Amino acid sequence: MENVDIARIFEEVADLLEIQDESPFRVRAYRTAARTLAALGEPVAGLVEREGAGALTALPGIGKDLAGKIVELLETGELPLLKQLAAKTPESLVEMMRIPSLGPKRARLLYERLGVETVDELEQAARSGRLLEVRGFGEKLAATILDGCVKRRATAGRVRLADAEAQVAPLLEHLRAARGALAVEVAGSLRRRKETVGDVDILVSASQGEPVASRLMAYPDIKQVLAHGATKCSVVLRSGLQIDLRVVPPESYGAALHYFTGSKAHNIAVRTLGVNRGLKINEYGIFRDDRRIAGRAEADVFRAVGLPWIPPELREDAGEIEAARERRLPELVEVGAIRGDLHVHTTTTDGRDELEAMVRACKARGYDYVAITDHTQAVRVARGLDARGLREQARAVDRLRRTIGGIAILHGAEVDILEDGSLDLDDAALAALDYVVASVHSKLTMPEPAMTRRVLRALESPFVTALGHPTGRLLGKREPYALDVARIARAARELGVLLEINAQPERLDLCDVHVRLAREAGAKLVVATDAHAVGELDFMRHGIDQARRGWCAGADIANTAPRAEFLELIGRRRRDASLSSAG
Repeated sequence: MENVDIARIFEEVADLLEIQDESPFRVRAYRTAARTLAALGEPVAGLVEREGAGALTALPGIGKDLAGKIVELLETGELPLLKQLAAKTPESLVEMMRIPSLGPKRARLLYERLGVETVDELEQAARSGRLLEVRGFGEKLAATILDGCVKRRATAGRVRLADAEAQVAPLLEHLRAARGALAVEVAGSLRRRKETVGDVDILVSASQGEPVASRLMAYPDIKQVLAHGATKCSVVLRSGLQIDLRVVPPESYGAALHYFTGSKAHNIAVRTLGVNRGLKINEYGIFRDDRRIAGRAEADVFRAVGLPWIPPELREDAGEIEAARERRLPELVEVGAIRGDLHVHTTTTDGRDELEAMVRACKARGYDYVAITDHTQAVRVARGLDARGLREQARAVDRLRRTIGGIAILHGAEVDILEDGSLDLDDAALAALDYVVASVHSKLTMPEPAMTRRVLRALESPFVTALGHPTGRLLGKREPYALDVARIARAARELGVLLEINAQPERLDLCDVHVRLAREAGAKLVVATDAHAVGELDFMRHGIDQARRGWCAGADIANTAPRAEFLELIGRRRRDASLSSAG
């Protein structure tokens, strides 16, 4: 059983505990353990095999009880506690609680008062006005719930990119051991690095398909076989993720890789260019009349229509064909170009690793700088820091600077943007910080004009360095709050505020469309992990995926700059503000 599978089961347990109104501390324990396992840099099964079950309790947030449950899952593949909890709650009720603005308590209330236990029934109740019969449900809330139901249906069956990737990675390794497999690659939306994934396409180059198909059928994590042929197979993993396998001969592999990567609109545009040149382009190759002239390599497809190779992340028929034709495709940013992480939490608030561990982990990754950005006082659930707490942390940072060389440790904070756009620290406390991430964590349902004014006011503070997770979304759980992102991007450019691409897999905020919008508006972006544990520092690559889908080159991302250049960039705004006030 993979880490992601155990993490998923722990999340399901937490959902059921929450909807049954169990202790919030118990709920949080399972969610914390799930995050720890999802971010763990090695298979937990290997850790237990090598060091024994006792090694699990050394992981952040995992005590003896949870360690026992992990071992139980590794040994049996099942968790009796999950079955016990599931027997008390309809499975569809858990899905219903994920509708924005509903949550576990309201979902249970509607179940008890109206008998509503599915998203479809919830939508019907919202449309018919039945929700208004329940105390606490007004017209505005009912409208929000209805909108959430509609959007939930549109994204049903899709999983987050990071979850899909974690489930597919061991399967790819399994398939690469198949007799005769020359190349094994994911295609589809996973290869294009879309933030959510439906079915996963896997393409294999092999002269004979049956050994590869048989190898797939021997994979132990398969729950259901939908189709089994020599060159085409479809299976469903225990997690519910569907895998579609295609085996093609080497001479067709490049053309097939392009075809199955998509997007559909991009493929149509490329095929149209081929038709204009007297070519037929499909998954079998590139043909002139009935003669195959190319298709072994993916670059053959682009070369045949007079284009340079286009990175998969850009293949959405969103201008990439024209840009390629005019030789103005950006040289997309690479994860190796990142020189520092600028949104990092520690155990001082809601992190799971201590300050020194987080800094040393950043140094081990070769970073030149790191910003420690624990929560401030408005986020009480995270034990947010007030001015006194920040002064104490500043002294700890100073001590660490004398101990650890070779990396600039910026003492910052993730400061809350309050309802009126003010910040939850005064200017004296803000001025003492090296890096300030301003974020919205409350009052998320404000109308767009009011929310936009709120954020704009916060950006006008000369102490704000970056706007954190700018739209507040949680993939599959919470829609973005209403915000005029174009206006925010223009203001960020004018004020010199960085816009964050939050790399947490459940956020990926900004989305790719907004990343491109901000880039084209001239705003500077920063990719940061919002890491709460050492393992989560590896989420940086997911933020880079978003940056690449938003057409970002290295120069568009502030934290690709060397240390001196970056420190000059973030210090410039404060100096300008000081000069302005002095004048």
